[in-house]
Order: sequence, then C-alpha cells, then structure tokens
Amino acid sequence: MRASVIQISVDEGESVESRRRRVASMVRDQAGADLVVLPELWTTGAFAYEEFGREAEPLEGPTYEAMAKAASDAGVWLHAGSIPERDPDGPLYNTSLVFSPSGDLAAAYRKIHRFGFDKGEAVLMGAGRELVTVRLPGTTLGVATCYDLRFPELFRGLVDAGAETLVVSAGWPERRRAHWTLLARARAVENQSFVLACATAGTHAGVPQSGHSVVVDPWGEVLAEAGAAEEVLTVEFAPGKVATTREQFPALKDRVLGLQPPRRP
Repeated sequence: MRASVIQISVDEGESVESRRRRVASMVRDQAGADLVVLPELWTTGAFAYEEFGREAEPLEGPTYEAMAKAASDAGVWLHAGSIPERDPDGPLYNTSLVFSPSGDLAAAYRKIHRFGFDKGEAVLMGAGRELVTVRLPGTTLGVATCYDLRFPELFRGLVDAGAETLVVSAGWPERRRAHWTLLARARAVENQSFVLACATAGTHAGVPQSGHSVVVDPWGEVLAEAGAAEEVLTVEFAPGKVATTREQFPALKDRVLGLQPPRRP
C-alpha cells in the first residue's frame, strides 16, 4: 500500500478558501497513491479558537465538496483531516472526513477527546461518542484525532473493532513534539498496528506547530518522518505485516480485562 501524508503549513495570512484550493491541488497530485492523509483543522488551524465559530461549516459544506472532488479526481482514499463542523441541531464538532476513490463519504468521525482543560476546544466544541473504522482494500483504518493520541483505551477499542492501520490527524504544538513521536510509536507497538500520524507545520494563532508527521510499523520502527516544514511524506508499507506480527508475538491475546480493584483492609 502506498500512502501520502500531507503535512500542511497552516500559516496566518492565507484565507480559508485559498488554502482549500491549494490543498485540493496537493491531493490531486497524489494520484497513484492508495491512501492520502491530511491533518487536523487545516482550514482554520487547531489553535485558532476564535475562528472555529466563524469558519464552521455543515458536514457537506465547501470543504466536504472540495475534498470529495479531489479524492475522485486523484482516485484515492482520502482522510481529509478534520473541519469545524456546525451541527444544525447541536454544538460545533471537530469532525474528520474520509472519502472513497469515487468521492463518496466513507466515514465521519467526531473527535472524542477535546483539548483545552476547560477552555478552547474543550468548551467550544462538543465531544464525539462513537469509534470509527473504515474498511479499505487490504486493511481497516481506525480513525483518531490529535489529543486522542494520549488515550490508549480509544485505540484498544479501534483494534477490537478490527483496525489494523491507525490514522491520526493532528495540529500538535512544537513544544510537545517529543510526546508526538513517542506516543505514535507507543500506539503502534501496544496495538501491533501501523500508525500514520499527520501533523500541521507553520505557526498559527501564535502557536508553532510540530510538523514531523510520522509513519510507524507494528514493531514501533519509524518507516518515514517529515521535517518541520510543509511536506508530502510518501511511504509504501505492507498491511499484511500486522497479521504476521500478531501471530509471531501474540501479546494481544494475553490481555486481561475486568480485573477487580484490591480490597481495602
């Protein structure tokens, strides 16, 4: 399988419409790939909280339309990153969109873990409630977003639902870049899965972004890693390695769940 992870620079001064056109062109340039992945909230920037309400759009809004067409034009599976979604009957959501090579919506995932510690995204957006997997030829994707990466139980749930390739779109700050790489590798090792982690580059809302998108195999080996600037990271990997790894080192079979807490004297 050939994957293209597009690390977009989300710098201030570029309009959302201009960036949308630019990113659609970048996706079309990946014709020949099997899977293309974009980062979190690339239309607004993950830390541009004041933009969420102004730039929020319905699920089938302009970003949906542009990305559906780009996926169809390129003939690729496209994880289009996430958008600030305005639900007509509820709050805003940080919603990821996955399109098939025909441009049809294959899945939408509303981010479950909201970042901010009682401010920012944590108060401006609603929390998703459902895990999302997407079946591709050769592998099943498990979809997660940014802060989700810190919660291993979410990824265990995805694996239990059949995920073999874990895709994480993010707007991760540069000051915690060491955590980004460490957690991506940890999620790969403990779930014996591939991890495709796509981050943003540049600076927005005064927050320098980590960049360093990374692709990790089920043994925790880094197959490819981007730098700090905008970049298209292209890697070929064998999805069948997941089954082989789980057979050779069947750690997932030794999981012990439902342990009782210790009795207090």
